[in-house]
Amino acid sequence: MKKLVIGILAFGLIQSYSFISTNDVSAAAKEYKNCKEINAKYKGGIARSSSVKNKGGKTKYKPFVSKALYDANKKSDRDHDFIACER
Repeated sequence: MKKLVIGILAFGLIQSYSFISTNDVSAAAKEYKNCKEINAKYKGGIARSSSVKNKGGKTKYKPFVSKALYDANKKSDRDHDFIACER
């Protein structure tokens, strides 16, 4: 009986944590209209991961890394190098 109660409590904690974390990530992923708006907040643009390389050559600023934010704004990635609006 004791193991059953502990199992139910553990399951409830795991479910509540996953619910909270997925809502926070989706709320943080704002979709911007264009590169001007993105570069006003993130000077180097938005990268999908820290391991991506820029196809366009040398950039002046380092991009902000966020998979969720990149996915919300991937329409702004014209050269399809997984960095949106790099400068």
